[in-house]
Amino acid sequence: MPKTSARATAPLYEQIRQLIVSALAAGEWKPGDALPSEAHLAQRFGASAGTVRRALDELTAAHVVERRQGAGTFVATHTAPGNSYRFLRLVADDGATGFRRELVHCRRARATAESARALHLRPAEPVIEVRRLLLRGARPVVLDDLWLPERHFDGLDSAQINAYPGTLYALFEERFRVHMVRAEEKLRAVSATAEAAALLGVAEGRPLLSVERVAYTYGDRPVELRRGLYCTDADFYRNELN
Repeated sequence: MPKTSARATAPLYEQIRQLIVSALAAGEWKPGDALPSEAHLAQRFGASAGTVRRALDELTAAHVVERRQGAGTFVATHTAPGNSYRFLRLVADDGATGFRRELVHCRRARATAESARALHLRPAEPVIEVRRLLLRGARPVVLDDLWLPERHFDGLDSAQINAYPGTLYALFEERFRVHMVRAEEKLRAVSATAEAAALLGVAEGRPLLSVERVAYTYGDRPVELRRGLYCTDADFYRNELN
């Protein structure tokens, strides 16, 4: 990996942050791996340990890496129990955790103009469409529709999804080496269509929370478009603002 350049306009810690992200994107360190010590990274980048620490602080705040007391710094992973539903901000009123997942379909399609724009794809490029329900017990809570670029998820099918015990993001990370680093969401109130109402077990026209998400991997590359319809009778959407 090249050392930072004194002629670069970005602050030194930002240059180091970008170099670490580039190494992650290249697969040098995989999700769950320990990063070298701050002293080792400082020597590698020709910078002070304090500057490297600042870069790691930025990556920690962005949930790209995580610090473990007494153990070091590790690449964040969606396979860790505490990170399983990091991007799903729905909390049960009664404190219940976890969901039962029910796949409706997984099929190959062509990108629409909207999904191609969101995912930076060519018009009509192949995508994989996934529709599933998230349930608490027997109660449907979320109807999710996902669009994934086939070039990143070639071979994904219903059998793989049904056989995998963890979350979809954990599956994407483990089988396809696609790690979701961050996401952008748009929320709005909508009325349940006849199709959505039948799947969610509610009346047509029932108010629902629509959550549209674009998830990004390293280098700010969009790799998932998702639309979720949330029933909030016994759940609420929780966010933290800093």
